[in-house]
Amino acid sequence: MARPSKIKQAVRTALVDYLGLTEDETLLVITDEHLRDIGMEIYETSKTLCAESIFLEMSARKFNGEEPPDAVAEIMKSVDAVISPTSKSLTHTKSKREASKLGVRIATMPGITRDTLIRCLSADPQKIMEVTELVAQKLHDVNNIRVKTELGTDITLPVRRRRIMSSTGILRNIGDTGNLPSGEVFMAPVEDETSGVVVFDGSIGGIGLLSEPVRVEISKGYIKKIKGGKEAQQFEEMLKGVHNEKAFAVAEFGMGTNYAATLTGQILEDEKILGTIHIAFGNNLTMGGKIKVASHVDGLVMKPDVYFDKELVMSKGKLLIKE
Repeated sequence: MARPSKIKQAVRTALVDYLGLTEDETLLVITDEHLRDIGMEIYETSKTLCAESIFLEMSARKFNGEEPPDAVAEIMKSVDAVISPTSKSLTHTKSKREASKLGVRIATMPGITRDTLIRCLSADPQKIMEVTELVAQKLHDVNNIRVKTELGTDITLPVRRRRIMSSTGILRNIGDTGNLPSGEVFMAPVEDETSGVVVFDGSIGGIGLLSEPVRVEISKGYIKKIKGGKEAQQFEEMLKGVHNEKAFAVAEFGMGTNYAATLTGQILEDEKILGTIHIAFGNNLTMGGKIKVASHVDGLVMKPDVYFDKELVMSKGKLLIKE
């Protein structure tokens, strides 16, 4: 018997080991025209693993966090599990939150590529879980996070009493949701309080790899100025295109915990890279925040110094937290 291809092995790992799909369940695969091939790969594999698999292709959304059509949202509520390889993220949508409340397990895979699937789903999940838990435990009772880099990042994010979210990609329990693949710890900073400068030098969601740094000046939780080259202009135009000032609000601070993730230009994988942090703008309801808007855009900072209150926990991308 021929061995399954690497992509088929990765898809099976995603469905069985991470999503916990069983033979008596119903799965919904949501995709769009840009990721149709991966969506179909998942659908074909899933048909042999569960009682019923449904393939649904919608038109690609314009923004990360934009809602799917109402009909798609309704179908999401009626299945046991959802997996969504889409070009724009459904992670921060009302549709995902409502389906999850009903017990549906949901794996979002915005911008997923075959290379990312194969590389990140061959990693040791136990190792990723251990690093994720170390970072999450260290964040307990932290009031402020400060990030600095040689390129000029110097930003303080108040996070007192905010929920700490540990994401490993393992989504086997009722109502579990998250990215797949994953490996990050993230939270919603206190609204209207983040101030400073962040210089993105890795990638930005919806734009990709940066050819030059994007400098973002922030005051009282909102972007006040964006400086840089063509990607800085793209970033600003993207946020303005939402037509809601809350698209400029600081929504998330996150640290990558996946040792297998590499810089690709796809934020799904990039923000999981061990030794990086990411800051996002827009919707953060899913992580316990208060900002409601139809967009969520992440930017990546490489090799930062990170302080939890006054303790240095990462030095130029090297994690200093010990068990």
